[in-house]
Amino acid sequence: MGTWDIGPFGNDTAADFGGDLDEAAVGEREGVVRGTLTHVIDTVGYLEAPESERAVAAAALVAAQCPGGEPSDPIYGPEEPLPDLTGLRDLALQALERVVTEPSELMELWGESDGGAWRAGIRRLESVLTPPQGEHLNLA
Repeated sequence: MGTWDIGPFGNDTAADFGGDLDEAAVGEREGVVRGTLTHVIDTVGYLEAPESERAVAAAALVAAQCPGGEPSDPIYGPEEPLPDLTGLRDLALQALERVVTEPSELMELWGESDGGAWRAGIRRLESVLTPPQGEHLNLA
């Protein structure tokens, strides 16, 4: 089916990521999210869309646990409980920044269509992930 919505879990790759988290052992779920974010941050050169889609979903899961965050997708997001992911805020912000920085296939794909609503969703995630002034990020 591919992509059917602008939301973080509105594509096959992100929905599969939610399933991967459900299948991971409880003690490994934070590591799966961390690894997904770190992989995108560390990508030099062209960033493929599937990696970006997973990173946006991972960042949304982190944001969901922050003040003002929206719950993750109840249908395509993970169903199993997640550990506290708020310590990954900085990584989530860095990953989102990389997703919207050239060269990025996902950014190109949304640029070919009316991607304004998608970019607005990324900005909302960034807003939630950015701690209030005076509060410091846990640099995990």
